[in-house]
Amino acid sequence: MIARLLPDPTLSDTAVIVNEFGEIGLDHDLIASATETLLTLTTGCLCCAIRTDLVQTLLDLEARREAGEIRFARILIETSGLADPAPILAALMTDPGLSGRFTINAIITLVDAELGSTTLSRHPEARRQVALADRILLTKTDRTTPSTELRAQLAALNPAVTPTTGPANAKWLLAQAARLPADYPPVALHTAAITSATIRTGPVPALALTLLLQALAEHIGPRLLRLKGIVDIAEAPGTPAVIHGVQHVFSEPDFLPAWPTDDETTRIVLIGEALPPYFAARLLDAIIAEVRQAASEPRAP
Repeated sequence: MIARLLPDPTLSDTAVIVNEFGEIGLDHDLIASATETLLTLTTGCLCCAIRTDLVQTLLDLEARREAGEIRFARILIETSGLADPAPILAALMTDPGLSGRFTINAIITLVDAELGSTTLSRHPEARRQVALADRILLTKTDRTTPSTELRAQLAALNPAVTPTTGPANAKWLLAQAARLPADYPPVALHTAAITSATIRTGPVPALALTLLLQALAEHIGPRLLRLKGIVDIAEAPGTPAVIHGVQHVFSEPDFLPAWPTDDETTRIVLIGEALPPYFAARLLDAIIAEVRQAASEPRAP
């Protein structure tokens, strides 16, 4: 699929990181020049192989961009079919060299319409890929119609995302994923003990958000596969904060210049293993109440 996307002009300023060059099946006429680890394509894209460590690969690409050797505005990371997204997210968020340089936009999971149901039944990594996805693309729909069983599995694992069928295109692939659906269900039970819960509320004091993330890391961190959200910070109206977390690791909030949709409420989604369904929402309510009460109390002379 990536090979079909690369000629699209929308991807002309994109670097693509893959496990091995051969996995993409690039046509030779796409390649303009090549070094040991980097392909420069005639479309303007870059293709880089992960030879050692993903973080180091990203740092190397950034160093070459800063040196003026290459140019790109975004990076598309293609992982192996059974990669667990959680450790990858954690690595991207915790490395000090990457902080402030890269922002996670979306996790996109491809599901085989023919074999997807069997794969999801047999492999927990596949279930995690679906559960943590911001976008789900059903492939091989030109050869078969996705079964009712497969659609039920996907809906159980990730009810917030409606699978997309039909030809993939770069504009869809690079769509903004920080916008959480307005109709995301408050709580959904999933297969394989994977559960999700949503917090929906109004403005949140900055201190309350910090205390919430600290409490989640302490109490449910090992079971938290992913946290994502858009938060109305009380002290910064009109500039919502996008937050990401994996287990006990949370990235610095990324402030947007404006709300991406008309929905300006705080929405935080938690995905994990056997998460208490109402714990996070009730915890935030309690923290907000404590923070506001403390702020209203007169200070001692």
